[in-house]
Amino acid sequence: MHSKLTDHIKKFIELTEADEQLINSAVVVKTVKKKAFLLQPDHICKELYFVSNGCLRLYFINKKLNEQITQFAIENWWLTDYVSLDSGSPSFYYIQAIENTEVISITKSKLEELFIAVPKLERYFRIVQQRAFAAAQTRIKYIYSMSDEERYWHFNSLFPAFMQRIPQYMLASYLGFTPQFMSKIRAKKG
Repeated sequence: MHSKLTDHIKKFIELTEADEQLINSAVVVKTVKKKAFLLQPDHICKELYFVSNGCLRLYFINKKLNEQITQFAIENWWLTDYVSLDSGSPSFYYIQAIENTEVISITKSKLEELFIAVPKLERYFRIVQQRAFAAAQTRIKYIYSMSDEERYWHFNSLFPAFMQRIPQYMLASYLGFTPQFMSKIRAKKG
């Protein structure tokens, strides 16, 4: 299980065997059942989660009392509430397993210790976070520059396997429209 994380890290930086041992001793493997929560609002987020198998979602409840999904995480992706993690303030988010999921978690304090012991890990996290931030920027651009229908078909063309994996109402929430609107879009092309 740990090897999934270190294999992913080694795609970006070199690790010695000693580095790998330090990383493996700092993380915890967790199995999360479908629909179980890793984080709920009003709790402080204390960990980062690397998905080794399965799928997580990060969402909040909006003013209309609907779930608003802001992120998904599948294999080899990281997920956390960075605001709560960094500030120590209570979260507004839920992190929930969409499928039975295996994560490798690390606390903020253990991560800080690793950055001192294995300084090149900061490069790995910088690269991963830059890519995640770029993806978020692109998503925001699509939300403002494409119609709902264009956004659906564009996402479908980029991530067809992901579209099959995620419940349609969750996908609609992530893409910024209602499940009913999504059904209409799909019926048109069907």
